[in-house]
Amino acid sequence: MNVLLVENWWSLLIRGLLGIAVGIITFLWPTITLGALVLLFAAYAILDGVLALAGAAKAAREHDRWGALVLEGVVGLLAGMIAIARPAITATVLVYVIAAWAVLTGILEIGAAIRLRRHIEGEWLLGAFGLLSVLFGLAIAAMPGLGALTIALWIGAYAFVSGIVLTMLGIRLKTQSRRGDVDSRMAA
Repeated sequence: MNVLLVENWWSLLIRGLLGIAVGIITFLWPTITLGALVLLFAAYAILDGVLALAGAAKAAREHDRWGALVLEGVVGLLAGMIAIARPAITATVLVYVIAAWAVLTGILEIGAAIRLRRHIEGEWLLGAFGLLSVLFGLAIAAMPGLGALTIALWIGAYAFVSGIVLTMLGIRLKTQSRRGDVDSRMAA
């Protein structure tokens, strides 16, 4: 996954830009209905899952580690499909689905950052994204009774900030890829 993460900088950049877009849309229309919130979250989680699975497929072809990416992709797809299949889901259940998705994704991202710390610069951004995801998930799980509007704004803030972090990491990895600053031990 190490060299592939650098080669797939575009995946992180797309995920980041998608997060920024979700955040902006949420802030522009804070009175979004719960149904629209469910669909917005579902689309984000599914697209995030598909991109993680695409990275896993490339890693598998390159005989690199791919298990964590598959797990992250499946978690995203399942979270999105649950949200679509149950559009009448209560705000409390949706909060817990989003919280579980954020915590699991965060743990997987922190694990990836730890594995990458000796090989690339900027791995702390991936770890920061993971930590942000875990904290976000725990925070909304601890306060599920908040109204849909507040939860929508939290989701928007999370998506926007994590989008910035992933965009920065994607740009940094693109720069490293162009300069060839990838640790030579990673190519072996």
